[in-house]
Amino acid sequence: MIKSRLQSFTYALKGWVQMLRSEPNARIHLIATLAVILAGWHFNISREEWRWLIFCIVGVLGAESFNTAVESIVDLVSPEYHPLAGKAKDTAAGAVLFVAMGAVIIGANIFSPYLLALARQAFAN
Repeated sequence: MIKSRLQSFTYALKGWVQMLRSEPNARIHLIATLAVILAGWHFNISREEWRWLIFCIVGVLGAESFNTAVESIVDLVSPEYHPLAGKAKDTAAGAVLFVAMGAVIIGANIFSPYLLALARQAFAN
């Protein structure tokens, strides 16, 4: 049983790597994730703020993963253009946008006090 669980984990990591290699938006989300993590460390944000950021990071990357899966399945079953295939892909992409916009709002809420303090300090000198 342990061997099959490890194999499942390996397949999941393979899917994640494939997504990052094939999807430009996934790479953008990963770069944004790294920037947010670095900013969080730089500003020494609170545990509660880290919880919200982790929630956002997992949400955006998870949504991007589901979007990639939907696009792959749609391309498999509908290699030729079909309006419903386009609708499915657009809807999945819209879900990623929706989650990402929420993450941006939460990130702005978390980081704006730190950025304002930094700007005040820069202008005071």
